Amino acid sequence: MSEKTIGSVLIAGGGIAAIQAALDLADSGYYVYMVEKSPSIGGVMAQLDKTFPTNDCSMCIMSPKLVEVGRHINIELVTLAEIKDIKGEAGNFEVEVFQKARYVDMDKCIGCGACMEKCPKKVADEYNMGLDKRKAIYVPYPQAVPLKYAIDPANCIKITKDKCGNCEKICPADAINFKDTDKTFSLNVGSVILATGFSAYNPSGKDFLNYDRSKDVVTSLEFERLLSASGPFQGHVVRLSDKEHPHKIAWLQCVGSRDVNTCKNGHCSSVCCMYAIKQAIIAKEHDPELETKIFYMDMRTHGKGFEDCYNQAKENYGVKFQRCRVHTVYGNPDGPGQVLEYIDENNQRVTEVYDIVVLSVGMEINDEVRANAANMGIELTEGGFVKTSTFKPVSTSREGVYVCGAFQGPKDIPQSVVEAGAAALNAGAGLVSARNTLTRTVEKVQEDDIRGDRPRIGVFVCHCGTNIAGVIDVEAVRDYAAGLPNVEYVNNNMYACSQDTQDGMVKVIREKGLNRIVVAACSPRTHDPLFQETLINAGLNKYLFEMVNIRNHGSWVHKDQPAEATLKAKEQVRMAVAKVALFEPLSEATLEIDQNVLVIGGGISGMAAARALSTQGYHVTLVERDKVLGGQARNLYVTGKGESIEEGLADMVNSVAVDEKIDVLLESGLKNVEGFVGNFVSTIETKGSEKEIRHGVTIIATGAEEYKPTEYLYGSSDMVVTGQELDGLMKSHDAKVEKAETAVFIQCVGSREPGRTYCSRICCTHTMVSALHLKEKKPDMDVFVLYRDIRTYGEKEALYKKAREKGVIFVRYSLDAKPLVKEAEGRLLVRVYDPIIQRSLELAADLLVLASAVKPYKDERLAQFFKVPLNDDGFFVEAHVKLAPSDFATDGVFLAGLAHYPKPIDEAIAQAQAAAARATGLLARKTINTSGQVAYVNQELCSGCSVCVAVCPYNSPGMILEGPRAGKAEINPVLCKGCGACVASCRSGALNLKGFEEGQIMAMIDAA
Repeated sequence: MSEKTIGSVLIAGGGIAAIQAALDLADSGYYVYMVEKSPSIGGVMAQLDKTFPTNDCSMCIMSPKLVEVGRHINIELVTLAEIKDIKGEAGNFEVEVFQKARYVDMDKCIGCGACMEKCPKKVADEYNMGLDKRKAIYVPYPQAVPLKYAIDPANCIKITKDKCGNCEKICPADAINFKDTDKTFSLNVGSVILATGFSAYNPSGKDFLNYDRSKDVVTSLEFERLLSASGPFQGHVVRLSDKEHPHKIAWLQCVGSRDVNTCKNGHCSSVCCMYAIKQAIIAKEHDPELETKIFYMDMRTHGKGFEDCYNQAKENYGVKFQRCRVHTVYGNPDGPGQVLEYIDENNQRVTEVYDIVVLSVGMEINDEVRANAANMGIELTEGGFVKTSTFKPVSTSREGVYVCGAFQGPKDIPQSVVEAGAAALNAGAGLVSARNTLTRTVEKVQEDDIRGDRPRIGVFVCHCGTNIAGVIDVEAVRDYAAGLPNVEYVNNNMYACSQDTQDGMVKVIREKGLNRIVVAACSPRTHDPLFQETLINAGLNKYLFEMVNIRNHGSWVHKDQPAEATLKAKEQVRMAVAKVALFEPLSEATLEIDQNVLVIGGGISGMAAARALSTQGYHVTLVERDKVLGGQARNLYVTGKGESIEEGLADMVNSVAVDEKIDVLLESGLKNVEGFVGNFVSTIETKGSEKEIRHGVTIIATGAEEYKPTEYLYGSSDMVVTGQELDGLMKSHDAKVEKAETAVFIQCVGSREPGRTYCSRICCTHTMVSALHLKEKKPDMDVFVLYRDIRTYGEKEALYKKAREKGVIFVRYSLDAKPLVKEAEGRLLVRVYDPIIQRSLELAADLLVLASAVKPYKDERLAQFFKVPLNDDGFFVEAHVKLAPSDFATDGVFLAGLAHYPKPIDEAIAQAQAAAARATGLLARKTINTSGQVAYVNQELCSGCSVCVAVCPYNSPGMILEGPRAGKAEINPVLCKGCGACVASCRSGALNLKGFEEGQIMAMIDAA
């Protein structure tokens, strides 16, 4: 570690992982450089239509993050650039950056698009995967950040032939600079995060897939652009060869993944099964009569909510699933379409014709990225991903350099976001002494006092590509709004959430003197904070704003009724205008944030979170129900990478024990919680006494437990054990294992079945590790694995391959034909039907291992204490499944580990560190503002019935005990979440909710 510590971090990459890491670091007191090779940030997520398993609009949920990065005063975007070398040491690196010429002065460019309109050169559009054209001067996509044009020098007529120059002539800002040159420069930073993402596998050259010869064989990313409302066909899926509507679509899984024969990608890409299901569902929503079939080897729906999505695809949408690997695709000799030939499960040759064939391509790391990593001293795995350890999941082989996202290994968006938080936490941990030394503060815009002024309302209507405009007549809604009372300005925008629109809104508000704003667009759940910040930047109180959701409530639910949807949108806008005209500025109280932290749960996740926060300089109280720390990890043997869990756990326990900033309370539990974000007061019962803890934030890491089966003779035969129990036997070298000649594993015991439909995620990998251990100890042992789908996702696939090579025999079974177990003559007899040889097998076993489900504790009392939800399975529900997997909707409370969902140790530690990063971002602010939209009591009308006290889930109302107002209700605005339950329950009409006053609601009703 360098003696001189630099308080800045460089992040290589501009995808969702890089974006989240940048925001976490910048909010925690560090200056951030984002170095991105393309002209704008966004990565692959910006190209997606929807995101699984909720099918949220990808750009809609991502756009606020993009704008937040673009606006953040402590994030500097370095686009068209990449890092070439890293010199120095942790705390003080000198990073060499190569930046291509943009040929557009970003300080001058106003993003008007005049240059693009006049540019005569059209080339393939990379954003739309070559399915459309862009100009030689361009922005990658409409919501791009930064929204500054760039010239493609390889295709610019002026640069290649010294002709044209239209862009330079037409540009009103004089931003074109043809003398611009490539440059190399150095940045001095304390840490580096590699978040460079992945390359999608290119199936060109695989003749048997017919990709090179037919336009109707497309990759999954190409199909994503076909589905997208912002894509080349505005979301209308067509057969590219003739632009006709398709009637049958097939998805071929594992193209460029789990394949060491036609490519070198032995790994599973983790996301392909789910995105194929998502695409099939969305395609069926476009056309319910469409026939869809997914051809797969193993269906890997191992994430939270994934198995339910898989079941819904089959049961509710009629998506068909065919287990096989299609061996040939060729053009239909008798007409349009593609012919698929394959062998089905009955060993019959099948020929089918489809209009479109989608190749579910996998993730890989290209040779250039691999070479650069090697040059920088970063060790990679055999698959080309960054090598990390289980107990340090985001640390590379070079101190001070961290990794997150797909460069660490194939993964989906939530796990990328989790790792981003972990990487940010670790990158900042060594720079604590330099925190806030390089950051800048935003100058607050003076808020205009509009009290007493006549309402001057601005209405902005969003197209959202064709998400809204494809159904609703946006121009008609805009024109209708112009005639409403007090409306002074109306406009329609392609994307209201894009940075240029936000900047334009600020300008219009100031120029037109607008004092109340209505935005008709998508969900306020994701976009309210974005537009409220825009109002602040324009000098308006942020509560003088109303958002109308004409997407979810209009175009999405009435997609087949455009006229009625347009009429409804007009009515929604009319009601919003009537309401916002009565708005008044609301104020927020500022509270200090207690700098102490409470972590509940002393397992792997809890300890990792405690240590992470301690390294950031915060004091932590760690509460554990058991007599010792360690949780479920105490029962485990080795990791999938061969590391000793016992040794890793001992190191963690010891590091917590000797940490002066961590107080450990064993055999303890929560008795009561009061307070709110920044100022919690928790009462802990510890060994017969009570202790009061004051803390600003809370992390819930209470874990889960192994399900105890009620089948397969578990509990009645000592030859039947669970997977966790087998680990204990192996650790102790038990004779039961040492003497066994035949071992049988049964997967999905208690998982993926009625009553517990989710996949427990870790079981398949754990079984591979255990089976390999048995074979290594006794190579002649017969080991059988009875499974439904093998889900060794990511680079864990290597364990599955190794197990097969070592002679482990895999037999598939179905839910309606589960194995049968009986005991006879001192051995177990396991009967199972093998669909490959189409006959039943009877296996004589000395040891039967049940891969039991991970079962949540379903702690409803804890959930009630912190007002956080549990799902139907009993796991805690995060704030947002994609972009806030470590947050709760309750401010100041965070989530990690098995309490969230089953996950292996490395993912549990990463989520714990991500939760710590989110907590650090809050603690670093030192103060927090309460909401202005809170309830209040007219005590003249209050009858003192105390119903409001009984119904409030947040303990905000209370009864005045003394003085002239004794017996009347009062509201603690700090605790109030603005839910309105007390207002609805008040019989005397004494309660009202700011921003939802009775007069405002009645105005909406009158306008309806």
